[in-house]
Amino acid sequence: MIGQRTKIFYLITKGNFGGAQHYVFDLATNLPPADFDVTVILGQGETLAKKLAEKNIRVVSLPELGRDMNLFNDWSVFWSLFFLLRRERPDIIHLNSAKIGGLGALAGRLAGIKKIIFTGHGWAFNEARPWWQRKVISFFHWLTIIFSHQTILVAKSLHNQIITWPFVAGKLRQIYNGLDYINFLSERDARLLLLPDKIEKFWLGTIAELHYNKGLDILIEAFSRLVKDMLGSQLGWSLYLIIIGEGEDRKYLEKIIKEKRLDGRIILLGQVEDANRYLKAFDIFVLPSRTEALPYAILEAGLAGLPIVASEVGGIPEIIPDAEYGLLVPPANVAELEKSLKYMVIKEHYRALVGTNIQKHIRDNFTVKKMVEETMKLYLK
Repeated sequence: MIGQRTKIFYLITKGNFGGAQHYVFDLATNLPPADFDVTVILGQGETLAKKLAEKNIRVVSLPELGRDMNLFNDWSVFWSLFFLLRRERPDIIHLNSAKIGGLGALAGRLAGIKKIIFTGHGWAFNEARPWWQRKVISFFHWLTIIFSHQTILVAKSLHNQIITWPFVAGKLRQIYNGLDYINFLSERDARLLLLPDKIEKFWLGTIAELHYNKGLDILIEAFSRLVKDMLGSQLGWSLYLIIIGEGEDRKYLEKIIKEKRLDGRIILLGQVEDANRYLKAFDIFVLPSRTEALPYAILEAGLAGLPIVASEVGGIPEIIPDAEYGLLVPPANVAELEKSLKYMVIKEHYRALVGTNIQKHIRDNFTVKKMVEETMKLYLK
């Protein structure tokens, strides 16, 4: 009907503000309000809901919805979602994250939703798990894709891993994540707000959840070796590692740091609101993940013009295609990570070159405008 807005529901398991939540926020707030009536349905966590409320986006909370498996809660979530979809009849539901992807796709089919889209932000079968768990997880990912009408993959690597699965080829579309303008603080202002007593030091830094998948234990070991290797130089005494983020591995990482007697040189800053605004505080950005999809942290660091050292996993090589844009290392390889960090620290001219190149690369190829336009084509197809 002419003039009628398309009603779309975004569904996501957790209400914190990681990569998938960033994606949902960008889509929900950049769709033309004259054409789309947007609602976001989310589970535990408050940050995403708060940010959406500031943009006047309607939010529906399902308190029982959490990442961990709980048959009673998951059963309750399924029926709450089914009755909500039956009552409100959205034209499109767009599912994000594995758990709500499965529950939402099935509930949407039973409720008669005409268009169900699922975005794969990463495959859980890439994580370090027993083989049988990876097989079970793969099966449930496949079911989610089958129940959905279309699946978006945020990186070519994710697409290539599943393209041979039965009955999925015609359902897959690859669309990169994109960034909007970020109001970065200057290097000096960011450092004054974070660690004013270390403003003149050389900062290696990262923004990451304190979780096994992020490989921060590997980074700490590599940094420990780097410090020992460079202690004879003036720059070696100036090196600091700053980690922004929070998570379940905090105590474990604190233990490693203490054992290596690097308490004052490796600093776990915890959660920082709008952490991406502080990126220019770092001289080098490091992301040593064991597994990734297409991390916003790399895109944001690139947009800030930072030289980057990162693991060669998932979609990261699609952001950093060669050494003109940054350095890639094999995952969980301490020796190679330490070697690349040392090269980046020593080679000031190279840092400036790759920082300029990656910034232009992000601006040209990874924009919110492009992401939203390509996604809207799927909505309106």
